[in-house]
Amino acid sequence: MRWLVGWSSTASGPVSSEGRAIQPVGAQLLWSDPDPLWAVGDWRPDEVRVVQTDPFTRLAVFGCCGASDEELRVGLFAARGGALRHLTAWPGSYTAVAQAGRRVTIVGDLAGARPVFHTDWGGGTAYATAALPLADLIEAQLDVGHLGALLACPDSPEAMGDGTPYMGVRRVPPGHALILRDGARDITGYEPTASLAVAAPPLDQDKAVDAVRDALVEAVRARLTAPRHAPETDDLDPGPVPGMGPAERRAARGAPAPGLGADLSGGSASATLALLAAGLPGMPGTLFGHGTEAGERLLAVTFNDLATAGGARTREAELERAGAIAANPRLHHVVVAAGEDALPYAGLDTGALTDEPGPSLVIAERHRRRLAAGSADHFIGHGARQVLDAHPARLADLLLDRRRRHLLRPATALAKADGPSAQSFFVPFTVYRAARRLARTSYRDGVQEAAARLMERHFIDEQALHGPGAVSASLAALTWCRPGPAARWLTGETLAEVSVRLEEAAVRPVLLRRPGERRADAALARYAADHRVFEQAAEIRSQRLHAPFLDNQVVRACRALPEALRVQPGARAAVLRSVLAGAGIRELPPGWGATSHAAHTAAVRTGMRTWTGELMTLFDAPLLADAGLIEARVVRKALRAAAQGERLPLDGLAELVSTEVWLRRLLARRGTCWTGTAAPRQRAVAGGVVPRPSL
Repeated sequence: MRWLVGWSSTASGPVSSEGRAIQPVGAQLLWSDPDPLWAVGDWRPDEVRVVQTDPFTRLAVFGCCGASDEELRVGLFAARGGALRHLTAWPGSYTAVAQAGRRVTIVGDLAGARPVFHTDWGGGTAYATAALPLADLIEAQLDVGHLGALLACPDSPEAMGDGTPYMGVRRVPPGHALILRDGARDITGYEPTASLAVAAPPLDQDKAVDAVRDALVEAVRARLTAPRHAPETDDLDPGPVPGMGPAERRAARGAPAPGLGADLSGGSASATLALLAAGLPGMPGTLFGHGTEAGERLLAVTFNDLATAGGARTREAELERAGAIAANPRLHHVVVAAGEDALPYAGLDTGALTDEPGPSLVIAERHRRRLAAGSADHFIGHGARQVLDAHPARLADLLLDRRRRHLLRPATALAKADGPSAQSFFVPFTVYRAARRLARTSYRDGVQEAAARLMERHFIDEQALHGPGAVSASLAALTWCRPGPAARWLTGETLAEVSVRLEEAAVRPVLLRRPGERRADAALARYAADHRVFEQAAEIRSQRLHAPFLDNQVVRACRALPEALRVQPGARAAVLRSVLAGAGIRELPPGWGATSHAAHTAAVRTGMRTWTGELMTLFDAPLLADAGLIEARVVRKALRAAAQGERLPLDGLAELVSTEVWLRRLLARRGTCWTGTAAPRQRAVAGGVVPRPSL
């Protein structure tokens, strides 16, 4: 895990002895007192860049940034004058820290994949891009209330606020910057806000798609022009093994291949990145020639799940599309076959401790198999659905703008999504009524309604009327705020506490926004947080995962797409097809852009059925029950029913399992992130999971 950490102390008096006698373990000091900054972890040399105009004005950029040194200096001058948005306008994925005198500014990203955390410490404020080091610094206990809110309403910022799983450690919201002046902190947004009363004129559709293409091309080019790195490994190649080539032996040792690679699942997002990376000019290998053998340009990796019987037809179609795309001479195609040991819920007893819990923990081992066969710099298509697809609540935004005719096609597509039925004829009218109800519901009433549903344990709504499927999911999403899929298995006490959080959030003043925009941003932030958990849980030594769809410039370009385009069925595939056509790639295999929900659901059910014994053991005496969040008997019954094929929210069960696994790894942790004579004597959550006080 890589992170940066620093703090800002008060202006009066010398630097405290506490600040001088403590430092992160294995840290690289970038600048020293009175407001020091460290880079911690296995950062590459080109991933940490510092520009300085004088001893008190400097800028540090962490990650992959496509800006030149001169552009960084211009951004530093702009930030010194208060124009923070300039620090977020470069291609790539990075965190910027600017210092001007005693003012320190830490800029987070728009999606939330590179978060910033802060806490009170030493009379000032400490900040980091990871919450666990700050929890170690202040010897924080576990915030059980936040975990309950995370399980009850995972995509509702009203319930979670700016909290983290650690008491006293706070999160900077996406699209905001943390400004420290002599230890005092201020959080400010750097994106312009749109008026709720008057809608901005929509951007021309062709221009908006061109902007998405330019942003994606620049995001991919930023990775291509960066120096290439050969993986560092101390394990020697065991030599010839029957049935295994050099690539297979390297993957078995857990080392990625040199150079560039990409996922190639046959889907639209990963295929777009693979084709763009293969077609753009860049540096094909390392400085020493690694990764350039046989003229190979890009290593494309396809995952073949041999253990899932359900969804076989979908998987075969994906493999055929991936093979057709990989016929490009600039792609070297590798198919990774996996059995039961790569199903979801495999390897829960092993794995790295992540900064926070997330549903990705249950599939981390599954994806490690694929990523181990990838390259040192590997493209993945994560985030494409969240930034390109329209959240169902955007239908209400169209009604607010008096564009009713644009609801016809998405409502008709929903009627056909779940197949013909007796209710199919009434689906468009039902969707229109739900969108109109949301458009006429105020933010305060919507949040209070969600709080009431938690208190009443009202979790079966549209599914009871329309059955499971796309229609019920879309109708359930047409709200300001709603309980998450795991809420039905939480205790009444936990739901009551989360309900109180929602009631308090409903009466607080907030920036009024359209329901579709607010819900879409919240869903993106939740996904980006889980993507960060995925990066840490599935991390391969010497490998970097690149998700260009979560870059600032790509997110901005996708937000500028007209809503009337985004709500149309197949909009994501159409936009990406236009992006590839603009880059000169027009020949795509039949079925390109098809979804793979059926194959994913089948794999999850197969994994639950295969690892039922391990899941039952995990919840024999769960820590979540010790904390008062669940009843073990209820969750065991639900896991057993889901494994047998009963229709239950699989995402909710994944959240419960991943949170329990994270708690066990956290409490089994040894050591601390800090060293020195004044280092904390206890690690984070040293007291374990403590029972919550009664209401």
